[in-house]
Amino acid sequence: MSEHSSIQDRARAAEQAMRDVFPPTPLQRNTLLSERYEADIWLKREDLSPVRSYKIRGALNAMRKLPEQDLFVCASAGNHAQGVAFMCKHFGKRGVIFMPVTTPEQKVMKTRMFGEDHVDIHMVGDYFDATLAAAQEWCAREGGHFLAPFDDADVIEGQASLAVEMVDQLGHAPDMVVLPVGGGGMSAGVYSWLDGRSACRFVEPSGGACLHAALTEGAPVSLGRVDNFVDGAAVARIGALTFQHLSRVPVHDVLVLGEDRLCRTILEMLNVEGIVLEPAGALAVEALDELRDEIRGKTVVAVTSGGNFDFERLPEVKERSQRFMGLKKYFILRLPQRPGALKEFLNILGPDDDISRFEYLKKSARNFGSVLIGIETKDPANFDRLFARLNGAGMTYQDITDDETVAQFVL
Repeated sequence: MSEHSSIQDRARAAEQAMRDVFPPTPLQRNTLLSERYEADIWLKREDLSPVRSYKIRGALNAMRKLPEQDLFVCASAGNHAQGVAFMCKHFGKRGVIFMPVTTPEQKVMKTRMFGEDHVDIHMVGDYFDATLAAAQEWCAREGGHFLAPFDDADVIEGQASLAVEMVDQLGHAPDMVVLPVGGGGMSAGVYSWLDGRSACRFVEPSGGACLHAALTEGAPVSLGRVDNFVDGAAVARIGALTFQHLSRVPVHDVLVLGEDRLCRTILEMLNVEGIVLEPAGALAVEALDELRDEIRGKTVVAVTSGGNFDFERLPEVKERSQRFMGLKKYFILRLPQRPGALKEFLNILGPDDDISRFEYLKKSARNFGSVLIGIETKDPANFDRLFARLNGAGMTYQDITDDETVAQFVL
């Protein structure tokens, strides 16, 4: 049996097994995006699975193949943990789930809710690498089956069930599928199952572009730094097994998007479409903007991979969106310490320039003080006019909006 026919058959068997647990996730045509990009845009709504992500697929497929195993162990900061917890309760198995100490309480609570008394949660490590090491050490000592989040053949074929559903629902393979990438489990499964019937484009956050790095180097490599904002796709190293499936992907088919721009999509999907997406779930939708010339007139499926969004993050998402669109900036102003100086600055502001933050940082000299200013406006061009007026008035300032080193200390 060829590898192609093998994953075809195994993924379809996995998809059939899913029906004992949950119905197919919806495949929905999106009018807003279809009109914007002059294409036939469909969303594969993995954010509407029982655990609000596709991770339930891999956990279900791996666990159903081990009916004699009573103990499953995993390490996860979110979606994988919830999928394993849900399936432990469904199959009546015991689960031990290791999560970083820094995991938001909302994700811990949902994992506990899905697993109930079938799972024990261990909070270990400030960062995921430490959590993973602790989980693997515990599993080696106590026994049980370690269930990897992506680098596992059964998990990969379980995630491939997404493609089986998608093609059955659409009635044919789409012209293109846009896939978010973290460790590569879902993208490897879908890419291998489609086997060229649809073009595939892959999307990663700039702070976790491990597939792009691996394709560039010709083998998996560890990123020196990972930005955890897109927590569902913030992976430092692509899986060894997943890369075997993805190693033939042309590097130019992998898009790398900045974290801030994803926030624009999160807000639009929430406010206009009523769709709740986590940052990783927004990757494929935001990528359509980069692909607009390529997808015009075509049938395209974008996978919304997850909707486990903590609404306490909404102010940060709004802030990042404004900064990406050029509607909000921060700068440090050297303000003379004399009567009327503040009034002079306020008179420089335009009618649509609103102060969102004003904070004295220090009086660095007898006659001057450093002030942190945050400004929101309605048109990015307003900042060009504001800075021109500041220059004309001889005021000294530094734009720190995109200066990560400075911003992490003062914002």
